[in-house]
Amino acid sequence: MSPVRVCFLGTPDFAATHLKALLADKNYHVVGVVTQPDRPAGRKMQLTPSAVKVLATEHQLPVLTPENLRKEPEVFEQIKAWKADVAVVVAFGQILSQEFLDSFPHGAVNVHGSLLPLWRGAAPIQRSIEAGDTETGVCLQKMVKKLDAGAVIGERKVDLDDAITATQLYDRLAILGCELLAEDLIRYVRGEIALTEQDESKVTYAAKIEKEESLLSWNLAAKTIHDRVRAFTMGPGTYIMFQGKRLKIHRTRVVDLNTTGVAGHIVNLLDHEVHIQTASGVLALLEVQPESKSRLAVSDFLKANTLKKGDMFV
Repeated sequence: MSPVRVCFLGTPDFAATHLKALLADKNYHVVGVVTQPDRPAGRKMQLTPSAVKVLATEHQLPVLTPENLRKEPEVFEQIKAWKADVAVVVAFGQILSQEFLDSFPHGAVNVHGSLLPLWRGAAPIQRSIEAGDTETGVCLQKMVKKLDAGAVIGERKVDLDDAITATQLYDRLAILGCELLAEDLIRYVRGEIALTEQDESKVTYAAKIEKEESLLSWNLAAKTIHDRVRAFTMGPGTYIMFQGKRLKIHRTRVVDLNTTGVAGHIVNLLDHEVHIQTASGVLALLEVQPESKSRLAVSDFLKANTLKKGDMFV
């Protein structure tokens, strides 16, 4: 059987991992790549190509970088000229038209970082951890115009403990997403998989994360703070205001879920932890980063800041 001709659409590292897997798989022939235009990045804000563009260029693949694929018909015509059998979409970052989805014999499929219909939308990995989920996963779905609402081709599940971060989960799901492409996508193209329609009564949405959500408050519950810290490791991070400056919070631990008291009150000081009373429960700070300084363990933070039990951590 001839290799399946693939048009790949994606942008960040997560997508590049999947493109690399397709390029290494003899069942597929990537005929072209579509990714976001170069964007300013780094301290000097230099125009930087996406991870997908870098990989595609290394493999001498045709690369298109439309600002808005729906408004650039000439780009669409170039894509159709590739004569792909299927479009594989992984974190592309643009909304696709129904005409585009219908232009491939096997349609377009999407690798999505949740167990659909849970966490449709822009930030499924982060929102799942923020919600304190104990299970998540990755899905391969047949794309339709409605956001992440297509029938599911296959899925892989992951159990979550209360320490895993979004960054760590991102890496695990990338591996499982590649497994879906290697095993389930080829079976779908060959007509060997029955698609499963999503249960609309179970839909939840993963809204884009706004910068304003980074600011934490001791008036939240300890578990809420802890889960948000874990969720936002992929960006934009989390912080509190300490002595008038931002103090980034990189790693925490829930000491107690139910204790109540004055929010922000230091209830205990250990060599490697500061225990803070929250609206509900006690939270331990483990790693922080003072404004304009490097990330450091709380033990080192305490050497530079005189704190004692009973103080307010503000």
